[in-house]
Amino acid sequence: MQMPGDKSISHRAAMIAALAEGASRIRNFSNSADCKSTLSCLKELGVSIVREGGDLSIHGVGSDGFCSPRGPLDCGNSGTTMRLLAGILAGQDFESTLTGDESLRSRPMARIIEPLQMMGASMSSHDGRAPLVIRGRKPLQAISYELLVASAQLKACILLAGLNAEGRTEVVENEVTRDHTERMLREFGVQIESKTVEKEGKNVGSAAVTGPCTLQARDLSVPGDISSAAYFIAAAALLPGSSLQVRDVGVNPTRALFVKQLRALGLDIRISDVHEQSSEAVGVISVRGSDGQNSSAEFDRPMTIQGLIVAQLIDELPLLAVAGSQVEGGIEIRDAAELRVKESDRIATTAMNLRAMGAEVDELDDGLRVGGRARLRGAKIDPRGDHRIAMAFTVAGLLAEGETEVEGSECVAVSFPEFFDLLESVIEH
Repeated sequence: MQMPGDKSISHRAAMIAALAEGASRIRNFSNSADCKSTLSCLKELGVSIVREGGDLSIHGVGSDGFCSPRGPLDCGNSGTTMRLLAGILAGQDFESTLTGDESLRSRPMARIIEPLQMMGASMSSHDGRAPLVIRGRKPLQAISYELLVASAQLKACILLAGLNAEGRTEVVENEVTRDHTERMLREFGVQIESKTVEKEGKNVGSAAVTGPCTLQARDLSVPGDISSAAYFIAAAALLPGSSLQVRDVGVNPTRALFVKQLRALGLDIRISDVHEQSSEAVGVISVRGSDGQNSSAEFDRPMTIQGLIVAQLIDELPLLAVAGSQVEGGIEIRDAAELRVKESDRIATTAMNLRAMGAEVDELDDGLRVGGRARLRGAKIDPRGDHRIAMAFTVAGLLAEGETEVEGSECVAVSFPEFFDLLESVIEH
């Protein structure tokens, strides 16, 4: 099977193409509601965008060509749209307002306000939350900023602002996060400094741009979304007798760590035929269903996910909690308090729904402890409007005895509108 275009990469491709000079063509662009929000905002800023099936043509306006929007820019449910676009708008010489749905307006935005204000933009908000009013400045002031929260969106926001700053803008992160922004900027001709150094006994990363920058249009292809593929991979690995092959999927090292975690639970998953496509690693993921016998000594204790790797697994943690309910020893997730400020409180929502299905779960301030193999029973699942919870518990429903109903399942359209159709086609085969 093949996955639709990666959501995280699609957001960045569209915004960076809009900043470039000339026309870019983006193949396999995500059809998610979140990415549609990004396109809608860019159009309001005067960017010409034409969509033909899965392909997108964007006529970039350069760093000086954006138009002052006629009204607030609606980011829908997309935190990526709001945080990354804020970095671009901070370097424009007009005022703009970013808003979104009720869920997005409840999510923390103070983390982007501080660095953008340090760079010279004027920002106002509703107690650190959207709507955000941005009074841009051109040029911005370059800064060196150490991330207090492991967030690829915050890193991208600052780097995108740095494109319109005078001098070298550097982001230092104590936990490695997704590097799609750095890769995409390189693809469009920006010189990115990126390195990993040792600090106080651990590796930390940094990325820097020297502005102002001129970007050149590019044609590129977005790899299949590995975060979307994760649900199919986990289901196939946990269902005895299953087999699955996912082709042309992104296997960027900052995104594919969940495969290693599933392997550590004793599941049979392989990555092969890895090659580069538009500056991203792409490959084939092959899966064989578990025989349910991962009971050797190494699996008799909980697998613990904590520390530096959590930021790279943040989207897959609810799914890994479901997987932990099906293996000996279970799973413990720590240092993941960021899950509480996603589209839902994903710690509380995951714990509630796993308990409803018969799993033993301890809810922790910063994570979960799932008590090992359980015979899941069908239940009514409340995902609290959260697309990743809805998909994770659809997988749980495949593993359970009896009927599982996921209420409000249409919320999956935020990231993966094709999810249920693709799942049905895979099951039929």
